[in-house]
Amino acid sequence: MDKYNTKFCFCTLAFGKNYRKLAILLAKDIEQYSPNTHFIVLTDYPQDFSAQANILAFKHKPKSAKLYHDKLFVVSQALSMFNTCIYIDADMRILAPVPQDMAWIQSPGITARVCEVMAKKYAKVLNGKANARLAKRFAITKKAAQKLALNFEDKNVKFVYEYLFAVTRDSGKEIEFLKQWEILAPYFELNGVYDGEGNAIGLAAAKAGLPVRWSEMEGISFFKDRTELVRVKKGQSKMKDVAKYFEQQKMIEFSENSLFEKLKIMLAKKVRFFYSLFRLRISSLSNFDFYYSNRE
Repeated sequence: MDKYNTKFCFCTLAFGKNYRKLAILLAKDIEQYSPNTHFIVLTDYPQDFSAQANILAFKHKPKSAKLYHDKLFVVSQALSMFNTCIYIDADMRILAPVPQDMAWIQSPGITARVCEVMAKKYAKVLNGKANARLAKRFAITKKAAQKLALNFEDKNVKFVYEYLFAVTRDSGKEIEFLKQWEILAPYFELNGVYDGEGNAIGLAAAKAGLPVRWSEMEGISFFKDRTELVRVKKGQSKMKDVAKYFEQQKMIEFSENSLFEKLKIMLAKKVRFFYSLFRLRISSLSNFDFYYSNRE
């Protein structure tokens, strides 16, 4: 690691053939635009990354039912090695040089490209205008906050959009944050909210006293398909400039598989999902009051 910087690293999860391929594209971007920066990847097949020098790949057995909350384990791995880690989804891209002296990585706590006060996130629910799905997420998140003795309407309790955020060590508060996130993850999943990590991140940070702040994250120029479509629609980006990224992603994500391969992948996902839920049901019994009691 001598030639690499020790200030920060990038990190992600990459499970399944398609996401491993997408992560390699992202690794090549990092190699080009941040050549002295490690990219930590938790994955099912570390050997697929052996040819990419900037990747530190670790084999990981998924813990959460649909993988979303496993982000906490890659953040934990990254913070055990670096002072700051920048989590970025594997299907994103880096588009321009990344400075090594970005000021915002010096601030302890969580820096998020997008975050908002929890009460604002669920404003539609509070105003009686939400659909059933959002209302359910609100109810579970509010109940989780109560279990942690947090005031849901406190401005320091925030929702963190999890596709791009950084965590910088903060005198051990980051360790408590990860501990609280690991406690909260099963709570959301046992209540049928599988992609609620943005809620869990915000609640865990508030409980740990780890500050969460919004930042433009100047120096990270990125491509994310859904975000880019919005930019193009608003005239903030030109499709001709990003078309190749859409095409590369499409070629990988929608690559043709035989019917047998599709069925095998679908069956494997179903089996893993139900096994994970069964395992969660058993392990959560050791903290029955937190996971199953409705007392506030």
